[in-house]
Amino acid sequence: MLPYIFGEKKGIHIIDLNRTADKLEEAAAVAKSIAKSGRKILFVATKKQAKEVVKQAATRVNMPYVTERWLGGMLTNFSTIRKSIKKMQSIEKMLADGTLDSVTKKEKLVLSREKEKMERVLGGVANMNRVPAALFLVDIMHEHIGLKEAQRLNINTFGIVDTNSDPAKVDYLIPGNDDAATSIAILTNYIADAIAEGLAERAASNEGNDLESDEDGFDDFGNENDIQEEGGKDGDGKKGKPGLRKRSTGGAGGAAGKGKSRAGGPKK
Repeated sequence: MLPYIFGEKKGIHIIDLNRTADKLEEAAAVAKSIAKSGRKILFVATKKQAKEVVKQAATRVNMPYVTERWLGGMLTNFSTIRKSIKKMQSIEKMLADGTLDSVTKKEKLVLSREKEKMERVLGGVANMNRVPAALFLVDIMHEHIGLKEAQRLNINTFGIVDTNSDPAKVDYLIPGNDDAATSIAILTNYIADAIAEGLAERAASNEGNDLESDEDGFDDFGNENDIQEEGGKDGDGKKGKPGLRKRSTGGAGGAAGKGKSRAGGPKK
């Protein structure tokens, strides 16, 4: 961390805020690009002073988060985690629709406690259907298990790196104090704002593509919306019913209704 340290005062290292600003801009640009592509960024912060801040920031941009405890294998064994999430959602559904009204109070209480326990740990990733494209870590030393799993799967990592951490362990480091709630809030919200911008640009781009498709006269399947040429007009100038054109089978029968057949001589 020596290149990112401004100086030392009474045994306390002071981080160079100019380097922090540069790295924060770089990380925000990448996070915005990932969000614009429609992929997910998993926010991870299990430290007490960072839990609520990270949870609010992730919820604001509709991103998954882990703030209670990192379950081993959450990335490398994601299929098992998905099974636990489905079980939690199944219990929640049974409690809501009255399916468990016929069971005893003790059984219902046991299921309720199990759901609460699972929701506390897995509630933030309940809507994460696949492995995320990146991880945002508040303290890379404290979240070393999640960091190792991301590195094993070649997942991009963003991390708030303090002076006691190794900046080479993350792909996009943000030099900063990972112990102060104020510092964590500023850096996390800046990344969340960049993600929000990427999501807004993605939504605007999708709306623009839909408008262009409608103006070009094609539906969602690439078919022409105007059927006048195929249906034609009848003698009164009204649009005819669109239908299939009959193929000519040759001879006089195939040319019936279109003037004289070839057998009767050329048209005048």
